[in-house]
Amino acid sequence: MFTRLLIHLAYFLKSSSRYQNTKKFVFDLLENPGSRLKRHFDLFMILLVMMSVFLLIYEINNPPIPYSEWFENIVVVVFISEYILRGWLYSDNHKILIEHYERTQYLGIKFQLRKPLVKIFSSKLKYIFSPYAIIDLLAILPSYRPLRILRIFLVFRLFKLVRYSHSVKLFTEVLANKRFELLTLAMFIGFWLFISSTAIYMFENEPVGGQVRHLFDALYWSIVTMSTVGYGDITPQTPGGRIVALTLIIIGVGVLSFFTSIIVTAFTEKMEELRENRTFSEVENIDNFIIICGYGRVGQEVAKHMDKDQQPYVIIDNSEENFLLARRNNCLAIKNDASKNEVLLNAGINKGAKAVLCTTGNDVTNVYVTLTSRHLNRDIKIISRANRQENIKKLRQVGANFIVQPFEISGLLAAEYVGQPVASQAIFGIINEEKDILMETILVPENSDIENVKIKDIDFEKRRLILIGVISNKTIHCKRNNRYKVKNRQFYFNPADEFILQAKDILVLLGRKYSIDYFKDQIERSSLAIK
Repeated sequence: MFTRLLIHLAYFLKSSSRYQNTKKFVFDLLENPGSRLKRHFDLFMILLVMMSVFLLIYEINNPPIPYSEWFENIVVVVFISEYILRGWLYSDNHKILIEHYERTQYLGIKFQLRKPLVKIFSSKLKYIFSPYAIIDLLAILPSYRPLRILRIFLVFRLFKLVRYSHSVKLFTEVLANKRFELLTLAMFIGFWLFISSTAIYMFENEPVGGQVRHLFDALYWSIVTMSTVGYGDITPQTPGGRIVALTLIIIGVGVLSFFTSIIVTAFTEKMEELRENRTFSEVENIDNFIIICGYGRVGQEVAKHMDKDQQPYVIIDNSEENFLLARRNNCLAIKNDASKNEVLLNAGINKGAKAVLCTTGNDVTNVYVTLTSRHLNRDIKIISRANRQENIKKLRQVGANFIVQPFEISGLLAAEYVGQPVASQAIFGIINEEKDILMETILVPENSDIENVKIKDIDFEKRRLILIGVISNKTIHCKRNNRYKVKNRQFYFNPADEFILQAKDILVLLGRKYSIDYFKDQIERSSLAIK
C-alpha cells in the first residue's frame, strides 16, 4: 500500500505543472547562471554574508547590538532554507522512482522499493558531502552563541562567497583545471622542503651554534626562504647552511616562475570561454535580433547597414582575424563554429532571434549552418549566400528561405546596364550611400495611365528612372524569359519593351528620390482622376 502511494505521488509530481514551475523558479534563483533572478540573489547573499560576518566579529570584544540576535536568526533561516532547496534541486526523486518502476513493468518483474530508495539516499548523500554543501552547513554553526569555540567556523561564511562571486568561482575553476600541474609542482616543492629542512637542521642546530632548535623551525625557515620572503629571524651561520640557503633561493625563484606560468596559461585558456559567456549573457537581454554567420566582406556590409537601422545582431565567426575585427567595430561577436548546435542555441536561435544570415564565402559552411539552424528552429527565417549555381538547390533543400547570389547579381547588373550613364550613376549613388538615390517599388493601380501600357511607351529614361524589373502573378507574362520565382509571384528582370503592364503589377525602380516621388504622384493622380 505504501509503495503504491509513493508511485502515485511520483506520477502526480511528474504531471503537475505547478510543481515543475516551482522547481524551475528555484533552479533559476539558485543555479541557473543565465538567470537574472540568480544575479540578484547572489548579490543579496553576498551582502547578507558580509553583514553577518562583521556583526559576529564586532561582538567578540563588544556588547551585542540591539536586535542582532533577531538578525542572526534570519540569516540562519535563509542559510538553512538555501541548503535544503539546493538538496531538493540536486536530484529528482520522483524521476528515479518512476524510472525503476517502469523498468520493472517492462521486464515483467516485481517492483522493489528498496532499490530506488537506496539510489535516492545515495544521491542526497553525494550532495551532503560535496564541498559547497559542507561549507553551507558549517556556515550555520557560528550562530550558536553558547559555544564560542564554534566561532572558528566563521571562516566558512566567508567561503560561501565563493558560491556567489563569479570572479572567485572562476579562480577556483582555473585551479581545478590545472590540478595535475599544481599537484606535480606541490610534490616538487614538498621534496625540496623536506631535503632543505633536514639539511638546515643538521647544519644549523643549537648544539653547533645555530638558531634552529627543532625540525619545525627548520621547516619554517625553508618555507620562508623558498618563497623568497626571508624574514631574517633565522639566518644560517655555517658554510653548509648558507649553501642550503643559496640553493633554496634559486629553487624558490624557479618554483614561483613555474607557478605563475601555470596560472597565466590557465587564465589565458579561460579568457575565450569568458568572452563567449559574456556575449551569451548580453544576447539574452535583447529581442528580435539577427544572427550573422560570417564576418567577411558580405557580413561586414550587412552589419554596417544594420547598425544604421539600429537593428540588433550577433556575429558568429570562427576566424580569429574576423572576430577581432568585429570586436574592434564594437559588434557583439562569438568566435566559434556556427554549424554547431550548442553555439547557435547559446547565441539565442530559440530565444529572441528572428533570422539567421549565412554570409560566409564557403557554400559548404553555409549549407551546414542552414541545416543546423533549420533543425534547431523550424520557423526561423534563413537567408543564405550562394557563390555557385549548383549549390542553390542544396541550400533550398536544407531549409533556406531566401538565397542571395552576389556574383550573379553583380554580373547581371553589369551586363544589362553597361554603357547607360543614368543607370551607372544611380547604382554608384546607392553603393556610395547617397541619400537621394534609392530603389523603390511602385504598385500599378487599376485604371491608371500605365495599366495595359507597354514598357517602351512609358519612357523611363526620359523620367530619369531605371526599371529593374516587374513583379507579377499574371499568367500572361509566364512565357517570357529572365523571370525568377518570388514566393507565389514571378520577378521579370529587365523586361522587354513589349512587356504590357497589368493592374497590381509591382515596378522595381532605381533613381533619385524626387524622380520616383514625381512618377508615383503622377500615377496616383491619373488613377483618382479616372475614378
